[in-house]
Amino acid sequence: MRIGIPRAFLYYHYFALWRVFFTDLGCEVVVSPPTGRSILERGLTAAEDESCLPVKVAYGHVVALAGKVDYVFLPYMKSVEAKRYLCPKIIGLPDMIAHNLSGLPPLLRPEVNAYAGPDGAERAYLAVGAQLGFPRERCREAYRCGAAAQQEFRRLVEEGFLPEEAYARLEGREVALPAAPRGAIAVIGHSYLSCDSFVTMDLVGRLREAGYRVLISDSLPAAEVDRQAERLSKDMFWSFGRRLMSAGFHFGTRDDVRGVILLTAFSCGADSMVEPFIVHAAAGKPFLNLTVDEHSGEAGLVTRLEAFLDMIERRWSA
Repeated sequence: MRIGIPRAFLYYHYFALWRVFFTDLGCEVVVSPPTGRSILERGLTAAEDESCLPVKVAYGHVVALAGKVDYVFLPYMKSVEAKRYLCPKIIGLPDMIAHNLSGLPPLLRPEVNAYAGPDGAERAYLAVGAQLGFPRERCREAYRCGAAAQQEFRRLVEEGFLPEEAYARLEGREVALPAAPRGAIAVIGHSYLSCDSFVTMDLVGRLREAGYRVLISDSLPAAEVDRQAERLSKDMFWSFGRRLMSAGFHFGTRDDVRGVILLTAFSCGADSMVEPFIVHAAAGKPFLNLTVDEHSGEAGLVTRLEAFLDMIERRWSA
């Protein structure tokens, strides 16, 4: 069986688990191509106008898998932490895709919900395996191998590798972190945004080419996210938004971080709520606030980025 994985949203967080789980069951995993103009245009045609850019991109990636796989894996990722939820659009994406697109392969839509108990995620994958006709014990072993790969993925990201680089290393390919003679720049934003080079016009690549080490929000260990979140008067129940705020607090006070970039998608309500906290946390460091959508132009981003890097040079050479 060929299982399709859209290269969007939670691909940048959980593909290590997904790949090992399905391949250990004997399935072939097919990932949609990197985001490009054709994928974005397909998403713009298929998605609702008011959707945020990551949702439109996700539509395009699902359409790109049609006719190439036997199933498309789109889990209901409701909650991955106790008493916290993911973005409503991430939760609702499987239903939006199922009701708005036709001609797709069958969708695999297990519900992953931390509120269902500590073994809720495992039960979800066992259900997927049963749906595909695999024995329960074989599915359990495949899930445990996938969970181990996920832990190794987290370790690599915390070391400074981007998600795609970490996946490559897990597959045995040699990937090294580039030299960074000018220090570090923090890019605070969801990985499905900051690590999609087409959507961001290769923001991370441009920063690395300029000689900077790029630190992303997901490079923070969970313990550090929890520690920084204690600065809030009330715990935030959006898992990803909570991580962004913690990243702002953390990177805003790190001496080796030369500047901070806040990267958001236009019309993202959750990000608009956390933005003021991050701006305040980064006060005193060179700061760039970038908002992207399907109309973003490369010239405008390059101009702002050049001004930001000039600001860093003046700030740290004084």
